Amino acid sequence: MSGNGFLDDAARAARWIASYRESMASLPVLPRVKPGDVAAGLPEKPPEKPVPLESVLSDLEDVIVPGLTHWNHPGFFAYFCSSSTDAGVLAEFLAAELNQNAMLWRTSPAGTELEQRMVDWVRRFVGLPDAFDGLILDTASSSSFTALLAAREQAVPDVRQRGLAGRRDVGPCVLYLSAEAHSSMDKAAMAAGFGLDQVRHIPVDENLRMVPAALESAIRADRDAGLIPVMVCATIGTTSTTSVDPVRDISEICERMGIWLHVDAAYAGPAAALPEKREEFEGWERADTIVLNPHKWMSTPIDCSILLFRDAAAMRRPLALTPEYLRSDEDGSNLMDIGLSLGRRFRALKLWFQFRMEGAEGLRERLRRHIALAGELAGWIEADARFEVLAPHPFSLVVFQAVPPRGADPDEWNRRLLEAVNRDGRVFLSHTAVGGRFALRLAVGSARGTEASVIEAWHILKDQYDQMAAD
Repeated sequence: MSGNGFLDDAARAARWIASYRESMASLPVLPRVKPGDVAAGLPEKPPEKPVPLESVLSDLEDVIVPGLTHWNHPGFFAYFCSSSTDAGVLAEFLAAELNQNAMLWRTSPAGTELEQRMVDWVRRFVGLPDAFDGLILDTASSSSFTALLAAREQAVPDVRQRGLAGRRDVGPCVLYLSAEAHSSMDKAAMAAGFGLDQVRHIPVDENLRMVPAALESAIRADRDAGLIPVMVCATIGTTSTTSVDPVRDISEICERMGIWLHVDAAYAGPAAALPEKREEFEGWERADTIVLNPHKWMSTPIDCSILLFRDAAAMRRPLALTPEYLRSDEDGSNLMDIGLSLGRRFRALKLWFQFRMEGAEGLRERLRRHIALAGELAGWIEADARFEVLAPHPFSLVVFQAVPPRGADPDEWNRRLLEAVNRDGRVFLSHTAVGGRFALRLAVGSARGTEASVIEAWHILKDQYDQMAAD
């Protein structure tokens, strides 16, 4: 492609993005397709000859977009929204051209050092001490798994060389987490050779927070039985309800009993940048590892997960392995030494653009706006006899349930209500279970979201409730 041809096509792609943004609010958040519909619109074989960008963009419009769930949609309130800003989109565009692979310092000195500096900027942004270092991985699942491997290496002698299978000198390894913790921790335990039988789901209190006394009791019982407690995972902002474990109390138990403490703050972590929310994070500075995901509540395009740690040597110990063809004499930090990935995308560029084009003040303002909107919604729900809030809402998620007419099954009623709201197309909500009850989740978190979007979601909920009650 000639230089002019590239510029013309880049301009066409930018115009397409602008058009998509303008029309997005009129699209249903969830696609109205069935499994196989998108594949049916795609040729079975690749083209033998190139086609112009106009043709590709036309097919993008006609075949791909109708099958997309629009995560940037202002009505996206499901899960935890992963949206994007101008800064992130522009950085991804440039990162694709620069095409850096920061596995070794020498393979991308700038990529390596920018990543280190961006991790430090995020650390400073959320108020963690200088003792923490870190790196950027793809998702919290990878970050937490990497932390678990480091904890296992610390707890089990020679596990890197000898593994776990068939060993009589060590008992089964155990992971401790709240009954509300994310399922990625269970998957990490499976991948690390613990097995699900060695995952302890510690009970929670009435506010869905891990009970420290129950944690300590479980650890003592396992040690008495010859098992090896390896890691405790505390969560600040659980996926289900954004409950906050008492991290300070948990950290004291871990320090006293010599167990690795990992804090999952994948969603809520950025809120530590707000002085008025710092109390929710009390004690997290005592953790061995922390994960937070800018691709959630900082509106950095997916994927971008930051793993923070105190001991870099301990993090390298499980997986650092340098074959001869990657050895070099340059003095630098090889990011490939931590985690499974050898190749590493230029994720740091997104954070650099974002901090510079939006500023820390702008990031904090968006967080405050989302928290305020969630608070408004919770107030409307509490004032309406047709609905009830089911869990505390310290951040920007509200978990609630519709109160059905007399005689109706609450769980079935709320399932039907959720289906009706999502079928409407203007908003997308998700669900969870609280105390065994089917519950609705509305998570405010999109960079494109507005108060009008939240008001619209609330009106749709009420209208669909009334329509169901009238049937």
